[in-house]
This record gives sequence, C-alpha cells and structure tokens, in this order.
Amino acid sequence: MDNTSSHRAIVTGANRGLGLEFVRQLLARGGRVVAGCRHPTAADALQSLSAAHPGRLYVLTLAVDSDTSRLAFAREAADQFDGLDLLVNNAGMLATREAFGELDGQVLEQTLATNTVAPLMLVQALAPLLLRGARARVLNISSALGSIARADGFYTPTYRISKAGLNMAGVMMARALNPSGIGVITASPGWVKTDMGGSDAPLNVDESVASLLRLVDELPGIPAGDFLDRNGEPLPW
Repeated sequence: MDNTSSHRAIVTGANRGLGLEFVRQLLARGGRVVAGCRHPTAADALQSLSAAHPGRLYVLTLAVDSDTSRLAFAREAADQFDGLDLLVNNAGMLATREAFGELDGQVLEQTLATNTVAPLMLVQALAPLLLRGARARVLNISSALGSIARADGFYTPTYRISKAGLNMAGVMMARALNPSGIGVITASPGWVKTDMGGSDAPLNVDESVASLLRLVDELPGIPAGDFLDRNGEPLPW
C-alpha cells in the first residue's frame, strides 16, 4: 500500500474521536502530523502522543469557525512543513434534540460555520502547502446524513444541512485543486462509537479511520470530490 499521502498530514478536531484516531494511525504509519484543536494544553491524549513521538506531532491551536484562527494555524503549519500531503477536515459539531418550530437560527449558523464554511476556508488557507505536497489529498469527513436523497424524516436538521453543504464544498474544492493534481475526497465514516455517534454505533473508531486511510491511499486517479462511503462506494447526493 502506498502511504505517501500520510507523510505530512494535518488533522482538525484532533483532540478526540475520529480526529484523535487519525493522529494515532498516521503516526503509526511513520507520518508527521499537525493536530489542530481549540485548547491544546487541555488535550491530554494529544500531548501524550506528542511526548511519545518527539518531532513528529505538533499540536496547534485551531478554532475552525474563526477566520483569524484558521489563518494563524495555516502560518504555524507552514513553519512545520514545507509541503502538505494530506489534510483531514474532521472538526465538526452536532446539535441535538432539535424540533421543527423550535429551531435556533444561531445554532444553524454556528453549525454551518463549523461544518461547511470552515473546511473550505481552511483548504484555501492551506492551498500553498498542498501545492507542494506529494500526491496531495484533501479528505472531508461528511456523513450519510448529508444525502438529500436519503432525507427520510425531520431529525438532526442543522447537521444534515451543513453536511449537504460540505458535499458541495468538496466539489468546489476539487474544481479549484484538481488542475494542480490535488485530489479531494468527501467521505462518510459510517456510524462510529464517538461522543458524537454514541455508544450504540456499530463501528469502532479504529476500524472507521483505517478504512478511510485506505480510501485515501487506493482511490485511483485524482479524486474530484465524489461523495463516498468509507469503503469507496458512491453515496447518493
């Protein structure tokens, strides 16, 4: 398996769940990782990994919904890497207990800022590094709940709207980056046992992340923002 895409990686939302597991597995593959999270000093698991992998894990402050924070993060990442092979847009939020008639517009705006706007703007900020990457790839962590064709009821509306928007953002990223040889993959990790997915989920984080990294390694050509499941099967828009 070609692990070129994991040599220099950035992972957002890296302090827990899928993001933390991406960091673990990328380090295990011998990669160097910049991990972004809101409060690095409180990210105990990341700090432990940093101590265990000196010189290969850099934990930086990143509030993905802040333009100022995104730009500062991009500058700091450029101090660590001379090129970027993989960006994992993982940071996200999920509002719970939403009901029609009681939706909060501010919650929708915050969800869109985090799940939809932030990944696109971060790609834009990190594009100079991606252009100097080896077989550079962007992996957007979406959700099958973002499928409009599968919208079978009124539940988690702000999350679903934001992920449908991310799917289009992934296509726009691809239109901008594909001519330079940079691939964009927008994938659902499946229903995973995380704080967001809950304990009833059938997938463990290690299984989900391993399959997503295989997808990055093995998807042929220059991925153009297709909406896929973790095994590479197309999901309906």
